[in-house]
Amino acid sequence: MVITATHSTVLDHPVETVWSLIRDFNNYPAYIDGVTESVIEDDKRGDEVGAVRRFNYGGYWIRQRLGQHSDRERSLTYIGIDRLAFPPGRVADPPSPTGYEGTMHLRRVIDGERTLIEWSVVLDTAPGEAEPWHALFQSWIPEWTDSLRRTLARR
Repeated sequence: MVITATHSTVLDHPVETVWSLIRDFNNYPAYIDGVTESVIEDDKRGDEVGAVRRFNYGGYWIRQRLGQHSDRERSLTYIGIDRLAFPPGRVADPPSPTGYEGTMHLRRVIDGERTLIEWSVVLDTAPGEAEPWHALFQSWIPEWTDSLRRTLARR
């Protein structure tokens, strides 16, 4: 079953500032709490479509491919290479691993030179297992945007 988890918020920084931080696919540890390391495989650039990043998040290694990147649109899409396992201990009967594809899109907010970030993740879950995955990502995406907000505040 295909479902989408989405979150949007306004960041109190110009869109150019926010994009300069997230446009490099390998820059995840700089703005996402819990990501301790990220490596781009095969000597590709962090803005090169097809680049694969391998990163450590919460003690787990995850691989994603950069599926789309646009400086003009200020957006990028990443695709999970391996199905993502549900984190242990969150629910009594964890659902099966899921496929996923995430998109981050920035838009300029003229009033106050701020940035609207829209972050969505499309999940391909097993039948009957959509709800725990949706709830998990509906909690994770705001955590990630809050982490980005804290990083920007320190700059």
